Amino acid sequence: MEKKVIVSEKSPAAIGPYSQAIEYNGIVYTSGVIGVNPATGEVGATIEEQTTQVFENLKGLLADAGSSLDQAIKTTVFIKNMDDFAKVNEIYATYFTGAFPARSCVEVARLPKDLLIEVEVTAIKG
Repeated sequence: MEKKVIVSEKSPAAIGPYSQAIEYNGIVYTSGVIGVNPATGEVGATIEEQTTQVFENLKGLLADAGSSLDQAIKTTVFIKNMDDFAKVNEIYATYFTGAFPARSCVEVARLPKDLLIEVEVTAIKG
């Protein structure tokens, strides 16, 4: 099988030498997705706004890859402040139905563009 590069206008463009997502052998691997509105370039000021935008971006990216958040098997959440964990969880839970994917969540010192959250997803295609 060959790897397929996924490019989506429904998620922020890559800001470095990487792909938004890669599909390989029926699995979609996203890069870390940030809470930038891909149409306007705007960023919300709060963790709630940024988290919601991250998941809207992921929905669009996965859809363009032939998958969805419901097909997610693993997520990794990077947050700037672990005190935001409960707020992130509340929003996170609204984007999945059925069994939640496996997940890691880590606090990091800094994220691209000094944002508050970044999420990557591994999902089954189809």
